[in-house]
Amino acid sequence: MPISIGSKAPDFTLKSKTAEGLKEVTLSANFGKKQTVLLFFPLAFTGVCTQEMCDQTSGLGDYEQLGANVIGISVDSPFAQEAWAKANKIGLTLVSDLNKTTTKAYDVLFPMLAGVGDTSARAAFVIGKDGVVKYAEQTATPKDLPNFAAVKAALAK
Repeated sequence: MPISIGSKAPDFTLKSKTAEGLKEVTLSANFGKKQTVLLFFPLAFTGVCTQEMCDQTSGLGDYEQLGANVIGISVDSPFAQEAWAKANKIGLTLVSDLNKTTTKAYDVLFPMLAGVGDTSARAAFVIGKDGVVKYAEQTATPKDLPNFAAVKAALAK
């Protein structure tokens, strides 16, 4: 079960690989400024994850209109994430939770995905400007996508 609505969102600082190099992305940098959508996904270069991140990239304008920043989180290295983003024209910020500390803090660890190892489950969170969880969803299986209409409804409140 993911952390509950109404709880304080665990802060994190994770690495993102950009053309300029590695940069740190800190959740609390948005507090007081913007809402944040966190999208945990199992693995880069997989079919459902690629479709989800490409779909969300094409809808980034919707999130911006709702005053939200979108961050994708997986246990992949930032270098794999960057190669995947370039290959698939993924435009949202991707951050690496290689050590799984943030995945565990949000209680969305998926054990032994396809017998390969522990990954992030597929999950979505809306974090308010105040740092409080406004929406939390972990999908039943990694093949299922979050309810993005509910995510956007939570942002609009």
